[in-house]
Amino acid sequence: MSEDGRLRLTIVGGFLGSGKTTWLRHQLFEGRFSDAHVIVNEAAGTPVDHGLLSAASRQTVLAGGCACCAGATAFQNALLNICDARSQQSGTGRIKQLVLETSGLADPGAIVDLIQSHPVLIRHIIVHQILVVVDALNGQTALQTQPIAYAQIRAADRLILNKTDIADARKLAQFRHVLATLAPGATQSGASFGGTTNLPDATEGGDLPDLAMDGPPIVACQLDLGSDPDWTALTLWLSAVLHARGDKIVRVKGIIASPAGRLLVQAVRDRVQSPEVLPATKGPEPDDNMLVLIGTDLSVDAVARSFQQVEDAG
Repeated sequence: MSEDGRLRLTIVGGFLGSGKTTWLRHQLFEGRFSDAHVIVNEAAGTPVDHGLLSAASRQTVLAGGCACCAGATAFQNALLNICDARSQQSGTGRIKQLVLETSGLADPGAIVDLIQSHPVLIRHIIVHQILVVVDALNGQTALQTQPIAYAQIRAADRLILNKTDIADARKLAQFRHVLATLAPGATQSGASFGGTTNLPDATEGGDLPDLAMDGPPIVACQLDLGSDPDWTALTLWLSAVLHARGDKIVRVKGIIASPAGRLLVQAVRDRVQSPEVLPATKGPEPDDNMLVLIGTDLSVDAVARSFQQVEDAG
């Protein structure tokens, strides 16, 4: 809580696949943000990330639109409801801070403007810090292909370079110089799987990349795998799709029921992460077996047809 009594808001932003949820999940399990109300915003209609943040004592999920644009009204209403509930709380149970995990397509600067221009929210909420998680492997590609990637970095107070354990040290040092040039006021720190890592010193490495001023729209497609998905067919299909269209598909995520349990399936561009076994639940979760693909030039019908063809062939 700020000195004037307003709620402190920490915005956790970053482009698709940068690792925002993994980073925040680790912070929650470490006890940071323990007194916070966590708001999870996803552009896709079917949310996934909220289920990975079970350590949050209070949570609100906003799916189906970014908080900075299509989902702005729902976001405003959620904040107003939280502020109203807080005004009736007292003692140790009172909310002291907010944490917003944005969608990978959100502009943190626009979210700040939304709050500061609202006659009620500005009296109850103060933006404490904007943290932007940056993919150490694909961050420069994002800057060169997606205008929103630069907007996110430009708005940051702190840049968290993620996946440093698998990044080339020389390229990472040069990328740090790029980021320092684009966002000179932002501090930089390293991370891997949510934990803190050391960073190499920034070094100059030629000209700055040409930043994307415009680009094809990014859309989210949801693939309903049914109540009993064929795990073998799914893995074969996903590998084939990413091999053929990894340049178009930026992010894949979903929680899939399998013989091994509930598996978190994720991919960033053509790199598939090892599935993670999630804790068992009392019964099927409504968002299980929904795979979300985010990228350009995607069609829900085409995605569903291609998966059905692999299933039928099996």
